[in-house]
Amino acid sequence: MSQGYLTTHVLDTAKGCPAANLAIFLYRIEGETRSLLAQMVTNADGRTDSPILPKEEFATGVYELVFQAGDYLDASGVPPESPRFLDLVPIRFGISDSTAHYHVPLLISPFGMSTYRGS
Repeated sequence: MSQGYLTTHVLDTAKGCPAANLAIFLYRIEGETRSLLAQMVTNADGRTDSPILPKEEFATGVYELVFQAGDYLDASGVPPESPRFLDLVPIRFGISDSTAHYHVPLLISPFGMSTYRGS
């Protein structure tokens, strides 16, 4: 039986390009406890260089990806707001199949975001 893993891809829909250098944090949620498992930054293609949750650490449960959208928007030259409309973008999701590839992409612009379970 193969083991699953978790990946993401962040695209800047306002600019029509990958969102490079965007920091991402992954947490495991167990009841009221939130444990940091990984911290990564997207590469030039808007992806992380390795799975966010590799096969060796992959398990069923509830997780949360937190995308540092505000810092990315600031660095990419989007005029600042105080506070910024989108700053931290949390996506809480469940992993129910320990053998599957879970891909959780983020489409972002200064005033909107979208996600889905990709492939």
